[in-house]
Amino acid sequence: MGALRTRILAVILALLAPAPAHADVITRLPTDDKVIALTFDACQGHEPASFDRPLLDYLLSRKLPFTLFVTGRFAENNRADMERLSGLDHVAFGNHSWDHPNTMNRFTAEATVSQAARADAAIEAITGRKPLFFRFPAGNFNEAGLAAVEAQGMPVIHWRWATGDPARSETADRLVARVTRLVKPGDILIFHINGRGWHTAEALPRIVEALEAEGYRFVSLTDYVVPERAPPTALDRAAALARQAMERVTQGAAGASPFGAAR
Repeated sequence: MGALRTRILAVILALLAPAPAHADVITRLPTDDKVIALTFDACQGHEPASFDRPLLDYLLSRKLPFTLFVTGRFAENNRADMERLSGLDHVAFGNHSWDHPNTMNRFTAEATVSQAARADAAIEAITGRKPLFFRFPAGNFNEAGLAAVEAQGMPVIHWRWATGDPARSETADRLVARVTRLVKPGDILIFHINGRGWHTAEALPRIVEALEAEGYRFVSLTDYVVPERAPPTALDRAAALARQAMERVTQGAAGASPFGAAR
């Protein structure tokens, strides 16, 4: 009986053990259905950046599901908007590093994890939600960094082809023409929502209308890609926002004190 218990325990432990990172970049949804995932990079390095307001307003007015890949610096610089977006179930958050270094293909695994962890902490502190996915700045990575990120429970989401919206020379007409020509079922579209997608706000409504006319639906990454990190429930988000409110009250009271904050 003792040997049997030992074998059963070994099986249970094996089932509970985390799966090893499979080091694979996701560039499209695993389906042939006519669905598209909209993703938007909210990049900020050392220069302040903010949301492209007309683009964000359009997305919210249409209630389109989308994923924001946010750098930690951008999250901190756009705290109020991030807090507001955290309460919307059709908005998902991805991690886009702390300060958008474009050379993460040269980083050690430890440096890659440091970038991801610092951004994670900033985004979760503001929104109450851990980012579910990761996207390397400029799409640059090495195998060690990729495996290290996936070991943190974040699938890496890139794209099959780039829209090219950060190029000033890409007019709205050219963006619409490129997307409608190249798109296929299951594509993950990448745009920029940090003011660097120069004509995205003008082009996106036309793109959405054209693709819907062709029978495409817009879906969330979370509908097709299951992260090891479970999405937070409404109760989780409410509790996190309550903690943030209490922290602000405490900080405000400390600032109002003639003695300043306790040290």
